[in-house]
Amino acid sequence: QVQLVESGGDLVQPGGSLRLSCVASGTDFRSYVMGWYRQAPGNTRELVASIGSGGRTNYVDLVKGRFTISRDTAKNTVYLQMNNLKPEDTAVYFCNTRHVFRESLNYWGQGTQVTVSS
Repeated sequence: QVQLVESGGDLVQPGGSLRLSCVASGTDFRSYVMGWYRQAPGNTRELVASIGSGGRTNYVDLVKGRFTISRDTAKNTVYLQMNNLKPEDTAVYFCNTRHVFRESLNYWGQGTQVTVSS
């Protein structure tokens, strides 16, 4: 059974930093893309960043230059380093993993709350 467990969400002031972590278990993730999504109240869930097994990354324009996604394949862990946080970054952040070829193999974590406020 695939499980994703996020941690690292917190309350932080504007301009501050946080690092989110997501530990994956239950399968071989070398054929999976791992990513972070977020959902603010009243909004749809949106992709923030993703990283392939080879390290190729993708970011939504709103976070480019501020957020960095990385993965430790040996630990089955994906990170999201978030710098210069803004109030509009406030959301529940979800870890996601999906198989490169098999769309049905798509899994979500339970989410971690990030609140940016003074």
